[in-house]
Amino acid sequence: MPAVPAVLLVLVQISYPLASGVARDRVTVAVVLLSAGTALVHAVATRGIRYALGFVVIVSGLGLVAEIGGTATGFPFGCYAYADGRSGPAVAGVPLVVALAWTGGLYPVWVVAGLSTRRWAVRVAMTAVGAVGWDLFLDPQMVADGQWTWCAAGRGLPGLDGIPYTNYLGWFAVALVMALLLTGLDRVAGAGSANTFAPAAERLLSTAQTPARASDAAQAGIPALELATPDSTSPEHGSRGPVSPISADAVVPVGVFMWTWLGSTLAHAAFLDLPYSAWYGCVGLGVLGVPLLVRSVAARRG
Repeated sequence: MPAVPAVLLVLVQISYPLASGVARDRVTVAVVLLSAGTALVHAVATRGIRYALGFVVIVSGLGLVAEIGGTATGFPFGCYAYADGRSGPAVAGVPLVVALAWTGGLYPVWVVAGLSTRRWAVRVAMTAVGAVGWDLFLDPQMVADGQWTWCAAGRGLPGLDGIPYTNYLGWFAVALVMALLLTGLDRVAGAGSANTFAPAAERLLSTAQTPARASDAAQAGIPALELATPDSTSPEHGSRGPVSPISADAVVPVGVFMWTWLGSTLAHAAFLDLPYSAWYGCVGLGVLGVPLLVRSVAARRG
């Protein structure tokens, strides 16, 4: 089921450079709805409805609060305003679809960060960095399309002068708080490790702390001497290596992440006439993407 909205998401995004005017606005809204839908359907399918609801409340809720504060006061992103009437219903000048965009964009980043490390603090930091990398694609594209405008000019990255540095600092800070709250959600929802999408045998290895779990592991053919590692979401846990290979449960969010990273790089460079954001976004999301590719290749060879 999660693959269905993911495929539709890719098809709709491909149509974005071909659309203009009202049609492009509709494509933009459809992309947001499909990206959030993909994330939530996958979360329900792999973690349950409780986790999915918690995720959207944390990410979309905090995202909406941050956006309302940002448009009203300039904190934490800087002074900006959304275009009127282009993205559907709004609250305090912020289109509601923007809140869902946070969920759709952050979910694959959160999953990939969890596949990259078992240290909860590192995962939190990687998620915040990945969120900024995603925005390095998103903001230039939406500003070029007139979806929102910034008050200050000439205070940003070379080639992206219309977007102030404060925007990226704000994104990092907001995503950092989101990731910290999601770490708590993982514990409350019963996640046994920072990476909830490791292969079944590996999950048993990282969570087998009771006789019952040891029995499950034995039935799975895992040697008893390899068991009894601590819960990797706990703050005192700090010495576990990267997780690989990618399990079947993680294919959809990882695929969406890779499409966002590499597809956006191509689209910005070749179709949207945004070469600077193509490079910035490629490097920003590459902080997560390159290690993921390296570990995937190493796992296949190993």
